[in-house]
Amino acid sequence: MASDIIGAMTGVFGDVADLYDDARPGYPTTIADTIRAYHGGTPIHVVEIGAGTGKATDVLLRLDAPLTCLEPDPRMAAVLAARHPRVTVVGQTFEQWQPPAGGVPVIACALAWHWLDPATRNQRAHAALTPGGTLAVFGHKYGYADPDQGAAVDAELRAIDPTVQERPAGWFEHDITASGVFTDVRADTAHRDVPLDTDGYLRLLQTFGPYRQHPPDQQTRALTALRSVVDGFGGTVTLRLRTTLVLARRPH
Repeated sequence: MASDIIGAMTGVFGDVADLYDDARPGYPTTIADTIRAYHGGTPIHVVEIGAGTGKATDVLLRLDAPLTCLEPDPRMAAVLAARHPRVTVVGQTFEQWQPPAGGVPVIACALAWHWLDPATRNQRAHAALTPGGTLAVFGHKYGYADPDQGAAVDAELRAIDPTVQERPAGWFEHDITASGVFTDVRADTAHRDVPLDTDGYLRLLQTFGPYRQHPPDQQTRALTALRSVVDGFGGTVTLRLRTTLVLARRPH
């Protein structure tokens, strides 16, 4: 199972690495302050899992600590390295990476936790952390400020693929807590509205994993249908981003 997940993760986004970097929204800068306060100061080293093109790296660099970014897709890693020459980029998955002896004080993962092997991700993170170390997992839940817009988008997507499912908001808090290997699990949530015109919305759509994993004909149908939906709402859709940060500690 792990090899299947690794293969999927390394093949989904590389073809649109530049679009991903341009279209995906970033993260609140306050995430760095929250991690630092929880950790009890500036860590001596941070490892980011599934860094992509560096959308979360922008925030993690505010910790002012040496940062190692794991990104297995070479096309995503190339954009990451060009944007952030200060970081160490390692072209491996979390499952392939070998942590340094004694572990690392902070492991972070933004919108990539679901790409990790669910049978081992918490245990691997626990083993890779120093005793007392911090796990920081965060990501966006995409909603809509206007319920009518959300319902219209959902109806079109389900007409194309009735099997589409979304993870509940903050699902990774439950995942981390249920593993039983961490203590002091805390969640912090922020909301913000992001208005997008039709083209901006469709550009963002093309960076989502469920969209990219469908065959080309379904992708084309989705773009055509959603262009009509957003144009019907005056050419603007307002996303309501729910950004959740979950912090947990490896026991001493």
